[in-house]
Amino acid sequence: MTPTTREECAALDAADPLAALREEFVLPEGVIYLDGNSLGALPRDTPGRVADMIEREWGQDLIRSWNDAGWWDKPRTLGAKVAPLVGAGPEEVVVGDGTSANLFKTLVAALRLSDRRVVLGEAGNFPTDLYVAEGAVGLAGAEQRRVDPDGPELAEALSRGDVAVLLLSHVDYRSGVLRDMAGITRLAHEHGALVVWDLCHSVGAVPIDLSGSGADFAVGCTYKYLNGGPGAPAFLYAARRHHAAADQPLSGWHGHARPFDFTPDYEPAPGVSRFLSGSQPLVADAALEAGLDVWAKADLAQVRAKSLAMTDLFLARAASVGLASITPAEHDRRGSQVALLQPEEGAGYPIVQALIERGVIGDFRAPDVMRFGFTPLYLRYVDVYDAATALVEVVASGEWRAERFNHRSQVT
Repeated sequence: MTPTTREECAALDAADPLAALREEFVLPEGVIYLDGNSLGALPRDTPGRVADMIEREWGQDLIRSWNDAGWWDKPRTLGAKVAPLVGAGPEEVVVGDGTSANLFKTLVAALRLSDRRVVLGEAGNFPTDLYVAEGAVGLAGAEQRRVDPDGPELAEALSRGDVAVLLLSHVDYRSGVLRDMAGITRLAHEHGALVVWDLCHSVGAVPIDLSGSGADFAVGCTYKYLNGGPGAPAFLYAARRHHAAADQPLSGWHGHARPFDFTPDYEPAPGVSRFLSGSQPLVADAALEAGLDVWAKADLAQVRAKSLAMTDLFLARAASVGLASITPAEHDRRGSQVALLQPEEGAGYPIVQALIERGVIGDFRAPDVMRFGFTPLYLRYVDVYDAATALVEVVASGEWRAERFNHRSQVT
């Protein structure tokens, strides 16, 4: 049952099995942070981990740390820590490069595994997915088509029999819609298409089972729910069955089978390591590892249960002032965010700014969506109640109409 009072929320916090993990984070006083779906909070151990990497591993041990501190193997050791969060084997995930680069690698590799020339994507996907797909198909002499993946258009497009690769986000960045990974992957395979999943808004937010779903490839970022820090490296998943044949386009030294032979011709490394390209961002890797080590202490089923309870609470409170949600009410179709439509034209951005002035941080996505992310590792039920109360007050009072809240910053 959804709590209706702050006292009931406090009781839920007292019984929360994840409550102790809040102490693993540095959280500013007087701030309720509902933007962890864009940039996660700072793990308490991150500064020390980064300082040790810089001062000891780099400063004292110098180049020896490629061996002694495991720098060379970081893409694989970090990948093995991401793997349980996405339902993959430890040998199927590597960490390195950014989401855009990894998306390009997987799209081209998937196209090279097919004799078809169409990449099918979603019309409302996050722009980088659309832009990277546009570049990939241009270089590959292929074609990009876009459909609404949540309606009948997807099945109709796949049934044409000419789709090589289907590219979808598991959770929609704008609405928070959670898609049926297993069902969609099965449908695509039935029509002879491979699938690349974007997990940026689902890893650390919802249960993921790449292996059980039969997924072919996946990419995701680590600076949102995984708390890897701004600019943290992304991860890439390639199903074991594709390792031998996958041919990715950014063939760099770190992806070579025997890099220290320094041979002039490229030979891909065995396994998922063939998807690596250049040198790794080791300072950023140190920050990411601190975030992943917190996740090793979390029960994913408990994370999901708390996420749904918190989003239920926020949705109920938002509805009390007539704010419409584009986030599904159904649990099996909801990620870990709530997306509300602005109550009138031009109101969304200033409402979010008015909330930020009150210490409640969410964000705005043009043209009309107010987004609020729910991160169960460090967010409390009383935080959700207080944030929702502030939202109700800001909307009901009209305080967001003040001119100062209409000043647009570069990042919204």
